[in-house]
Amino acid sequence: MDRPTIDDVARAAGVTKATVSHAYSGKRPISATTKARVFAAAQRLDWVPSSRARALAARRTDAVGVVLSRDPSILASDAFFPAFISGVEAVLAEHEIALVLQVASTRTAEERAYRAMASGRADGVIVLDLHRVDWRVAYLQQIRLPAVLLGAYDAESPFSTVRTDDAAPVRDLVAHLRELGHTRIAHVSGPLDYVHSHARAGAYVHSVGSKELLREGDFTAGSGRALTAELLDLPDRPTAILYANDTMAIAGYSYARSRGLLVPDDLAVAGFDDDHLSAHLSPALTSVSTDPFRRGRVAAERLLADLAGEPPESVTVDCNELRLRASTAGPAPEAPHTELEEEFS
Repeated sequence: MDRPTIDDVARAAGVTKATVSHAYSGKRPISATTKARVFAAAQRLDWVPSSRARALAARRTDAVGVVLSRDPSILASDAFFPAFISGVEAVLAEHEIALVLQVASTRTAEERAYRAMASGRADGVIVLDLHRVDWRVAYLQQIRLPAVLLGAYDAESPFSTVRTDDAAPVRDLVAHLRELGHTRIAHVSGPLDYVHSHARAGAYVHSVGSKELLREGDFTAGSGRALTAELLDLPDRPTAILYANDTMAIAGYSYARSRGLLVPDDLAVAGFDDDHLSAHLSPALTSVSTDPFRRGRVAAERLLADLAGEPPESVTVDCNELRLRASTAGPAPEAPHTELEEEFS
């Protein structure tokens, strides 16, 4: 027996195909009596509108987009993104919504990706790696593509944001190291144009009172190793280094040991994002768990709420947790004190 169609439902209910479509999409007002007749006919015929048909009727794609604007080699080594995407997917799967994922390493490629999504590939997007002044916010508003911003974006925006406190764990790490006697504490940051990197670097500088031992990295193992070498070559080297992610921290940790330094006896090391390997190093790496899976869930839930017509909202997720491990245990080695510089600005 052939599967029933929308034509069959329309004939059984004594209405047009358009009326059947509107009864399910809610796009136009249909009387309660007519709607009940359509639903009764559909039930008798065991007909269910396809998700594609519902999407077309509502002018929706039933898809959500994420454009990752980082070099693919960085994405491949960063544990944050797979876990974040898994959190997004967990929510979308519950609603039978697809994820459109695209990597774009240039602004031109990003603009092209967002235009394609606005033209029918996605109903909205989640924006990661926010810049302190981010062209994407105005651009997405211009092309009328709904969005949720992931991060503590403080500039004016018409979009919902999902925020976390990136500064507090850095302050806690510096306090922990100072309690152990460290006075020469360095920080290898991510790109300082990023909102989260700037927040972490700002917390570090305000905690130690100096920019002397701040170095700007790019989240890669190569930059972690190179900047660790630079710091350890200083005449008055640091006795502790905080890194903006575990990839850089593990590379720096390995380089320090290759120079004969013991962790943590000669150099305390801490990372960020709590890579799954970090707890299995010897000694285990102190890090900050950021729960990217939960952040992905909250971002997806917020975007779906916005698409359903709820007003934009700023949501703060308390998901950063300091994981103190052996790489920062024990008293600091003796090191001369250096005068503090001007405050971070």
